[in-house]
Amino acid sequence: MILRGARIFDGTRLVDGMAVHVEGDRVALRPDDGTGQDLGGGILAPGFVDLQVNGGGGLMLDGRSGPAEIATICAAHARLGATGILPTLITDRPEATAAVLSAGIAAAEAGVPGFLGLHLEGPHLDPRRKGAHDPALIRPMNDADLARLLDAAARLPALIVTLSPTAASPAQIAALAGAGVIVSLGHSDCTAPEAEAALAAGASMVTHLFNAMSQLGHRSPGLVGAALGGAADCGLIADGHHVDPIALRVALAAKRQGRLFLVSDAMAVAGTQAREFTLGGRRILREGGRLTLQDGTLAGADLSLPQAVARLVELTGTPLEEALAMASRVPADILRRPDLGRLNAGARAHLVHLGDDLALRAVWQDGNLLAPLPGPEMAASTGLENRHRDG
Repeated sequence: MILRGARIFDGTRLVDGMAVHVEGDRVALRPDDGTGQDLGGGILAPGFVDLQVNGGGGLMLDGRSGPAEIATICAAHARLGATGILPTLITDRPEATAAVLSAGIAAAEAGVPGFLGLHLEGPHLDPRRKGAHDPALIRPMNDADLARLLDAAARLPALIVTLSPTAASPAQIAALAGAGVIVSLGHSDCTAPEAEAALAAGASMVTHLFNAMSQLGHRSPGLVGAALGGAADCGLIADGHHVDPIALRVALAAKRQGRLFLVSDAMAVAGTQAREFTLGGRRILREGGRLTLQDGTLAGADLSLPQAVARLVELTGTPLEEALAMASRVPADILRRPDLGRLNAGARAHLVHLGDDLALRAVWQDGNLLAPLPGPEMAASTGLENRHRDG
């Protein structure tokens, strides 16, 4: 298969006059000689990589999930443009964490398309910054927790663990990082020195920057200050609700070390027309591009990565090449996956075709064209009204 007639984003820059040749499940870039499928304009980019996906296709990742449920979530997000994801378990009981780790290992062994590993967001968080997490289930890390995570890290393709420096010791963080776990700081009211100590111990990432964490003050920089002033990679939810455009621009201007990347923080309704779902027995409402508890607290995001790219460009004026990289090459590099997030020789044949308006037009996974989603899920953006801070 040869795809031509669109500008090509190779993971770093936009190029003209080239075509993507799909050879099996790999790609190669060659000069456009006029042969092949004409895409009629737009941008052909690597399939996007999402490091924080709580659910999709009507399902949340939870203690009842097996490889089939993980496959459903991965398939829903592939059709939304994220051809590789880390399904994410939010704070839950130890037995649920153990069950999800086992399901993830089984999914990896089965070769579930789009499954790149797991992200555990909690339960080792700070109840002062719980957001939509159940405070009754938040707890410090113990020896059994650490042993479970170390074992899973050796059997999963990738494992991210979001924790608070107040709920895990530097020694525990060092052990996780030494085993290849990507330790991310989040849901924490920690001080900047506490965050810096965790980063020095081996933490390397910050989960959904600005949300559910101690904020930047001129005498108390908090986790936000430590993140922006240090070398941590930082995820951003660019839906126009979780982070004000001014704060997004501050992050983009301030970050000179580490990398910024986009996440969807998507929930069960992703890829569906459902208007609500339940999370731990609580109703989550979907309205106006937002997901909230009944008290208005944000509970994940109603967002796809193509929408995040479009909104980041719209809200901040970020150069398109930079925004596209934040949804493809940058998260792939965080996972140490040079075969993803770029369109160089030998990269996986995961592709997204975006219109000139950045709306999603088509997705290929391992060279196979995926069925499009009906309705507004394919749109680049919806209204940005009714912004609301994280609870």
